[in-house]
Amino acid sequence: MLELKNISYLVDEQSTTKEIIRDVSFKVDERFVAITGPNGGGKSTIAKIVAGIVKPTSGRIIFDGTDITDMNITERARLGISYAFQQPVRFKGITVKDLIKLAAGNEKGNVDICGVLSEVGLCAKDYINREVNASLSGGELKRIEIAMILARGTKFSIFDEPEAGIDLWSFQSLIKVFEKMYERTNGSILIISHQERILDIADRIVVIANGEVSAEGKKEDILPELLAGTAACPALTEKMK
Repeated sequence: MLELKNISYLVDEQSTTKEIIRDVSFKVDERFVAITGPNGGGKSTIAKIVAGIVKPTSGRIIFDGTDITDMNITERARLGISYAFQQPVRFKGITVKDLIKLAAGNEKGNVDICGVLSEVGLCAKDYINREVNASLSGGELKRIEIAMILARGTKFSIFDEPEAGIDLWSFQSLIKVFEKMYERTNGSILIISHQERILDIADRIVVIANGEVSAEGKKEDILPELLAGTAACPALTEKMK
């Protein structure tokens, strides 16, 4: 279980202080929790704070009863937290096979690597020995990154807009990947998204707008309001059509 307690994040910009996240508190103890909200509202910043990429200015982060606020990204990864970037990183000089083996702790054989690549809609023989560089499209990189998270099999996984760049791979396939991931780890998956088909699999939805929690609750209560434009961020309605 993950809990954010009164998280705030401030940055200095041109001799002024800008508040990016303001007193955000919520828990993640269900299978799937989705964070949604308008662009620039602070969703990705919260994901990076949970992963340990960004350190909050104030507040505490509790993971399975342990205060991880001051832990770095490596220490959090060792505890079982995985993070998939909104824009996947390119690694020149390393192959897809080696990248997935590194993610899995060098314990996966070629058969297992082929399996996770197939799960994300990639033909293993076409990708396993390819270099993770500019020759891969954004959608291919996104799928490879999701395969890395599958290979890790951690109990808490964060995905920042996992649907981005995967137009040729159906949403239903992506949702099946999340469902299989949960079955294997029996952990929690935190998804940043504004796509209705992604939000529809969530057990709980947290709406972030202007750096604050503007709505939170069960999917059955929050999603209809978002679709109707009556929740705290009606600007999402057009995006979710």
